[in-house]
Amino acid sequence: MSGPLNHIRVLDLSRVLAGPWAGQTLADLGAEVIKVERPGIGDDTRGWGPPFLQDVDGNPTSDAAYFLSANRGKKSVTIDFTCPAGRELVCRLAEQSDILLENFKVGGLAKYGLDYETLKQINPKLIYCSITGFGQTGPNRQRAGYDFLIQGMGGLMSVTGEPDGEPGGGPMKTGVAIVDIFTGMYASTAVLAALTHRERTGEGQHIDLALFDVQVATLANQAMNYLVSGKAPERLGNAHPNIVPYQALATADGHIILAVGNDGQFRKFCTLAGCAGLATETRFATNAARVENREVLIPLIEQALRQRSSADWISSLEEAGVPCGPINTLTEVFSDPQIDARQMRIELEHQHAGKVPLVGSPMKFSQTTVEYQQAPPFLGEHNTEILGDLLGLSEQERIRLAAEGIIDSCPASPRFCRA
Repeated sequence: MSGPLNHIRVLDLSRVLAGPWAGQTLADLGAEVIKVERPGIGDDTRGWGPPFLQDVDGNPTSDAAYFLSANRGKKSVTIDFTCPAGRELVCRLAEQSDILLENFKVGGLAKYGLDYETLKQINPKLIYCSITGFGQTGPNRQRAGYDFLIQGMGGLMSVTGEPDGEPGGGPMKTGVAIVDIFTGMYASTAVLAALTHRERTGEGQHIDLALFDVQVATLANQAMNYLVSGKAPERLGNAHPNIVPYQALATADGHIILAVGNDGQFRKFCTLAGCAGLATETRFATNAARVENREVLIPLIEQALRQRSSADWISSLEEAGVPCGPINTLTEVFSDPQIDARQMRIELEHQHAGKVPLVGSPMKFSQTTVEYQQAPPFLGEHNTEILGDLLGLSEQERIRLAAEGIIDSCPASPRFCRA
């Protein structure tokens, strides 16, 4: 391994998306990530399908595409740490790890002796990252947190979707679990900062991340629009609260995105669209004026756009330097030559599927190139390596623990589909 974190070991006790996303990011950077899963069951998302990964014979395996999206580069070991013997194994792994990721409810791991206060006695240098719905403090700390719930409670759904009263109007969540993804990225950033602190001081620490906090933080300009004006932003569909025209607009045969970011671009657009006079009108000459008068301006722009096809507009606008683009399906996205040029679709060897297609990392380094260590593991794939080679358990000890249900005796069958 040649990644910048190839000297780091991560113990990943998390499941579903936010924590696993952080673990995958650290794995992409070269860290050894050991994913601890429940014997015989594993991460919940292994069963969140269809679709499921198929083996070389075309039969569905037990791993859903959802699981594959967040667990590249990890090693899977099955341990039931609700039992004393399993808890002891996790403690031994924590003692030899640099980072621990977990997303149990507040206090959920304390009853097993796997909380930060306990583990730091074993490993004072441990960086322990807890991800919860609402954080370790505050009146909501005991509430469960799920991405959809947090999108609603954190304000994102109040600014997402068509306006009230319009066809299809009403609250709308995003098409992916964006709060989980952002939380995973914040977790990655936080543990890297904690590693830097540890390099200077030798001290580990506890990181407290809440999905709710992340959602509020990533409201970005919308949060500031409210704090500065005192007026809560409303849903605008595909329109932008602070820039006009900056939205999806109808053409003669579909829709395009028109993303005019400044007055110069607006003048270029108006000239190309045959309505140069709009750019000199007081109502539309500046962005601030266009925001104030969007209800008048947008119908005029749409009238012009409906005269030509989407492809024609995109070609002409790109040539004129006016930001625009199509609204692609995922089939069109992954057919774009830019995907291959940026290595955003990869294939990794998989013991049962032959090769598994995956989305590549967006991180591009000039010196420490991202190297994909392995495909997402099947359940318990690395039991022998982690329990035998790393922790030194003999084969007889592993057989005994398997008989007691503490670990799996062998990896779960990849042919078993939960659908």
